[in-house]
Amino acid sequence: MAYANLNDVQTRLGRPITDAAEVDQVNAWISDVEATIQSRIEDLPERVVSDSVYAALVKKIVAQIVGRKVKNPDGKQNERIDDYSYGLGSEAARADLKPTEDEWEELAPGTSAGSEAFTIRMPLTPGVSERWVR
Repeated sequence: MAYANLNDVQTRLGRPITDAAEVDQVNAWISDVEATIQSRIEDLPERVVSDSVYAALVKKIVAQIVGRKVKNPDGKQNERIDDYSYGLGSEAARADLKPTEDEWEELAPGTSAGSEAFTIRMPLTPGVSERWVR
C-alpha cells in the first residue's frame, strides 16, 4: 500500500518532476521511506485506513523526507563559489531517507499533545531496531 506518491512530493517541492529518470528515482525513494516506517510501525496499514488524519500525517512525512533528498541529494551543508556561500542546517542537509526524531515522534502511535504528563521518553539509539505496536 502506497501512502504518498509523486504528486505529493511535487506539490511540497513546488515544482514538477518530469524527467523520467528523476520520476523513477523519486518513486523508489518513496517506497524506501515507506518501508522504513513500516518496519517500525507494524500496524501502519490498519492505522492509515482507520484514521484519515494519521494517513495525511504519514503522507506529509514521506513527501517531506523525499523532498529533502531531492533538494540536496548529496547532503551538502555548505557550498562556496567565490564570494558566495550557501549553508543549510544539519536537519535540512540530511541526505538519508530516514525520518528525523521529530518525524518519528509525530508517527509514534498513541501520542498526542497533552497526553504525555507522566511519560518517560527514551532517546532513539541509531542502529537499534524498534517496533511500535498498538
